[in-house]
Formats: sequence, C-alpha cells, structure tokens
Amino acid sequence: MADSAPMNSPKNPKIARDIFSGSDLACRRGERPVFAGLSFSLRPGEALLLRGPNGSGKTSLLRIMAGLAAPELGELRWRGVDISGDPAAHRSRLVFVGHQDALKPALTAAENLAFWAAMHCVDSNQAVARGLDHFHLAKRADWPCRYLSAGERKRLSLARLIAIPAKLWLLDEPATNLDDEARHALAGAIAAQRVQGGCVIASIHADLALPKAKTLALGDFTVERAA
Repeated sequence: MADSAPMNSPKNPKIARDIFSGSDLACRRGERPVFAGLSFSLRPGEALLLRGPNGSGKTSLLRIMAGLAAPELGELRWRGVDISGDPAAHRSRLVFVGHQDALKPALTAAENLAFWAAMHCVDSNQAVARGLDHFHLAKRADWPCRYLSAGERKRLSLARLIAIPAKLWLLDEPATNLDDEARHALAGAIAAQRVQGGCVIASIHADLALPKAKTLALGDFTVERAA
C-alpha cells in the first residue's frame, strides 16, 4: 500500500511535520521491565541513534518499531496515525536489517536479493544490480551465499536498502563485520536516504558517523541532539 501525502493540519501542525514518532513506549521481557516512558519523533530526513549497554532494549525497540512486536504500553505513529491500525502498510514502508542476515545459503547473492525485491514488488533485475553494485558484490552475484564471508553476507543484507525503496530504515548494528570500504558505502547510502526525505533509526556500536543525528539513550530514556 502506497503512502498518502501528509495532510496539513493547522490545528495540529506537529502531525504535518513528524513522519515517525512514538510516545510513552514500554517493553517487558517476562517479568522484567526493559524500558518505559520512552518517546521520540523524527521528521523527514532525520536519523536517530539508539545507544545503551547490552540488554537495554535496543533490538527490542527496533522490533517494536518494525511492527514485529507490540509495546506493552505506548503508541507508534506514522504521519500522526497509529501504525497498529494497518500493520501491512507499515511493513511496506520500511526495511529492517537485524542481527540475523535472513539469507538462504543455497541461493546465490543475486537470487537472495531478487527474492527480497520481489517481496516488495520491486523490479528485481534493476534492484539487484543497484544493490550489488553499491556494496561491491557484483563479482559475487552468482555465488551461493554459503560461500560468502561474514562481511560479504552483511553487505548483501544491507544491499536491500539500495534495492528496495523505503521511507524508513531500521538497522540493528549495521556496521558489524564491515571493513572501511563497506562502512563508507553504508554511510553514503544513509546520507542519500536522508537527502531524499527518508528516516533512519540505527543501533550502533562500531564507529559510523551520522551527522546531525538525534541520540536516544535507552539507559535514561532521553533524546539529545548530536553535535
């Protein structure tokens, strides 16, 4: 389902400005609260970095943002509308790259990327070429994924960002297993996404600079503007 253009609302101009937001989010694992009272908002072109120690809930929050899990409390909104009302529409507007690469070992690099592109109704031939080229995998296009290194598998997972147009990118430690060249390719892709008005939310341990990004510290649930 395609996104409709945001409606200008003089009574509530914040809805017209924010593209993705969450308010008073809470998450619990079993009997243990992970986070609570968490809020954020992003406008087109903005990025949000999730920071915190292991176990602070970064991956859980990304899964909630992707609609793969429901928050215990709180609400997520896309252009002012609760995403729980149409989960399929929300999934169609995002790409989520998590810890697991979600690649089929018997399929080639090109076949794996074509599968993901087809899932989003994208012309697979052009999409595959764009994604493989950006992350320097064209020479590995016909290799079964079981023969790819950890870094190559990570780059192939990230190639979905290029192959599949999406307004929202959710990235869980995307720089893990990347060399300097691949990290530079990722940074370039993120910069282009933001220039085009898309939003990027990422948990990052490795060094990956995102200029003028917001920071959400899950330890104290505060959002700060990065220098």
